[in-house]
Order: sequence, then structure tokens, then C-alpha cells
Amino acid sequence: MIEGFSWEWDAVSLLEAAFVGGSRNAFILGKKQDLVSIRLSFFTVGIDRIRNGGKNMSVIQALIISIWVALIQARFFGYAGLNLRFSPLMTSLFVGVVLGDVAQGVTVGAAIQLISMGQIAPGGQMATEPAVSGTVATAVAILGNLEPTAAVAIAIPVGILGSYLYTLKIIVNSFVTKYIDRVVNNLEDKKFTFAIGLLPTLLTMLTHVPVLFIALYFGADSIANVVTQLEGTVVFHILDVVASALAAVGIAILIRIIGQKTDMFFFFLAFFLTIILKDLGITMVTWAVLGIVTAGIYTMIMINAKEAA
Repeated sequence: MIEGFSWEWDAVSLLEAAFVGGSRNAFILGKKQDLVSIRLSFFTVGIDRIRNGGKNMSVIQALIISIWVALIQARFFGYAGLNLRFSPLMTSLFVGVVLGDVAQGVTVGAAIQLISMGQIAPGGQMATEPAVSGTVATAVAILGNLEPTAAVAIAIPVGILGSYLYTLKIIVNSFVTKYIDRVVNNLEDKKFTFAIGLLPTLLTMLTHVPVLFIALYFGADSIANVVTQLEGTVVFHILDVVASALAAVGIAILIRIIGQKTDMFFFFLAFFLTIILKDLGITMVTWAVLGIVTAGIYTMIMINAKEAA
């Protein structure tokens, strides 16, 4: 072990090492006493930047995150992909894993999740795209070491832009519907998987990956630096207040959607129990398990009551 050096290995670091090792000395120019190494691989651009404690994003990291979000938007994962699209918490978790800060990723994702609760997507279209907003905002928060409230303020405009990107995806996919109809009508089994699954996925990646990659690789650092400079100013205080209010709005929308008075009883019971028993140190995972068990018991009671009637 060389004194003064510390090594941090993760999946991304291993990928970077593989790419860099394969192209480190691709060409040697000039005289022997004045050698210049040129690295050809596109993937090494930005990888050798000083990480500053993991605060810079490499090309590999930006590409992995961009592809992940594109696959979610393409519903590549089926029904799971639909849930991933509406859950910034899961997307933020993935960003945290890639950037090497899972705790910060989950914390920011939970904050963004509050403002997206209760949102609906009539016709599949949302006012703000949770997956896109969660991705960019979490990356900015990790790179700039920002508070979750600041990340929420960033997530709103990014999510709105993401909704336009999703609209573009729908428009592009509409051009291949005639081809899909022909494949289905002619019962061309060999082309069915490509027409229904692979082709829309490829088109979604075409519309999302370049935009997200540029936003993450070239924009995340810049946004993080700007927000860091604003920290402690009046502007930052306003963003904190707005972010807190948006979280309250998200909870209010969720309460309104619950609707039924009997269900509201469980909501308020859980809310006040978490406050009263806060000193016991019960984790959110434990509360979630208790909620699932309670919901299961209540469902069985209601089913038995209907059968008895």
C-alpha cells in the first residue's frame, strides 16, 4: 500500500479502469525524449478528472444513468418500469449507487417522492416527469453536497422539461405504428417482438439518452456549482420554503385521492403513531411492514364480512 493513497473500488471504477487500461497509450507522438500519450477511447473523456471526493461525474456514470432512465421511460421493465417511472425514490437510489453515495441518493429521492405522491397521468402524460427530475436532481445534490430541499427545487423545472421529452418520445413512436399494425395483422410472429418491444425501446433511447447524457455530464456539475454559490443567500431560503410547501401539497393531494373516510382513519393513525413513538427509533421499513400487515388484516376482515352478508 503506497502511503498517502487510498483506493475506492466500485462497479463504475472497475469499468473505467478497463476502458482506460485498454486505450491509455494508443499512440506515441514525437521524439523518444518527448513522448505524448493520446487516449483515443471516447469513454476516457472526463474519467481522469479529479474526483474531489467523488464530486465529479465521469462519462461512464452519465451514460449508465442515461440508459437506465431511457429504459424506464420505454417501459422496458414492464409493469415494474411503470412503477419506476412514477417513483423518484427508486431512480434516485440507482443514481446513488452509480455515483457512490447511496445514502444521499435515497435521502434526496425521498424528498422528491413527497411532491410526486398523488400525481396522475391522464393519457400517460404528466405535468412533470418523476424519473427524469429525480435523476438530475439527485445527481446535482450528490455532486454539490446539497440539502434535499435544494434538490426538490431543482427537480421541479427539470421534471417539466422531462415531460416535453416524454411527449417527443410519444411523437417519434407514433411514426412506427403503421409498421406495428402491419406486423400484427399479417401475424408475422418473427417480427412481433421487434415491432412491439425492441423498436419502441430503441426509439425511446434515441430521444432520451443523448439529452439526459448532456444534462448529466455537462450540466450537473455546473448546476451544482451554481446552487452551492447560492447557499445561504435569500434565493436559497426562498427555494427551501417553496420545496417544503411542495412536499405539503403532495401529501394533501394524496389525502384527497384516498377519499374514503374509513381509509383516512388509517392514514392519520399512522401519522400520529410515527410522531408519538418517535423516541423509540422505529425505522421506516418497520412502519412499512406494519402497514402492509394491517392492510392485509383489514382486507381479510372486509372480505369475510361481505361473504357473511
